[in-house]
Amino acid sequence: MTTFDEVHALTHAGSLLSRHGEIVASYDLEATGSDASGFTSLHDARRDILCAVSTPFTANYAAARRVHLINAFGVTLGDSIIGLSALFAIKRHWPHLTFPIYRPAHAPGYVKRLYELAAPLVGGDVIDLPVPLASLPADEPKIDLGNHLFWPSFASVPMIDFFIRALGVDPLSVAPEDKRNRWLRDLALPLPALHAADAAYVLFCPNASTPVRSVPQAARGRIVARLWDEFGLPVYGFGAIDHPHYRDIAARSRDTAEFIAWIGHACYLATPDTAALHIAAGFDVPTTAFFTTIGAALRSRDYANCHAVEFELSELQGIHASARAQDLRALERVYGAYDWRTMPIVTTARPFCRSPETRASVHRAPPPSR
Repeated sequence: MTTFDEVHALTHAGSLLSRHGEIVASYDLEATGSDASGFTSLHDARRDILCAVSTPFTANYAAARRVHLINAFGVTLGDSIIGLSALFAIKRHWPHLTFPIYRPAHAPGYVKRLYELAAPLVGGDVIDLPVPLASLPADEPKIDLGNHLFWPSFASVPMIDFFIRALGVDPLSVAPEDKRNRWLRDLALPLPALHAADAAYVLFCPNASTPVRSVPQAARGRIVARLWDEFGLPVYGFGAIDHPHYRDIAARSRDTAEFIAWIGHACYLATPDTAALHIAAGFDVPTTAFFTTIGAALRSRDYANCHAVEFELSELQGIHASARAQDLRALERVYGAYDWRTMPIVTTARPFCRSPETRASVHRAPPPSR
């Protein structure tokens, strides 16, 4: 059995096994700066642990009661939403199943919060890694989804299909409507702070999880202007933008539940952030989404109410994260060259967003206070 050096341990497609027999997430080693040498592949050590990147499999869920998911579903909010969507699609077919989920202990707090919100729906505990391999029952199915960022198919197929296949199910057997994140509606969410139930607003989320996928500062005001001109409604968003009809609500979105709620109550969304896009799809919020480093079809194929703006940046394709100056200059160039007056808007926007009465009353109102 091969023992990894530090580089191979951090980029290994799958979870790791320590010398002491503990299941370890590569992310935790990287996040804590721990020595990453001397680990082996969990799947190689225990062949009863299923791992699709090593050996494709078809899960026998009909015969199972509890299925242990190891290192699922990553440490970003967007990946976790889609991974959980795949899980809930499976639960619709086999509602008797429960899923203990073993996750990186050092994942960001806002991602951990999503799993706390989802845990009652999953029907299993969310457990921090590392855990002793011997603590997992020998007679119950175990699936490893560790370090999925380094699985070859992650960058080549739609993410929902990737996770469904990684869970041992043919994606073609899952109906498209079961791939649209509607489980988010079942979460216990607050009403957005200072938002009346009948108030209409457009939402702009300009920041993605990495600068190379975020909207450059110079373009943000132009996008807000386009949204105001289209809807005549207050534009809420996260971060300061100089526009008379824009309100920064970052201070009123301090928790993952609040973030989801702001999106779910919006009448329209514009964003480069795939996490926000996935949330909007779960609530049928029409969206214009911007893509720079990955094809739109890989993230929004099943979202009928989404218009994608794809920027031609061949030199950045496939980059998951970057703050390099040359990459950000390329981003600023394509955003700066785009005519934001032509930004596509989904015509099936929620009816109250486009009613003449609403537009007229908003146009008569003073700009929202900051």
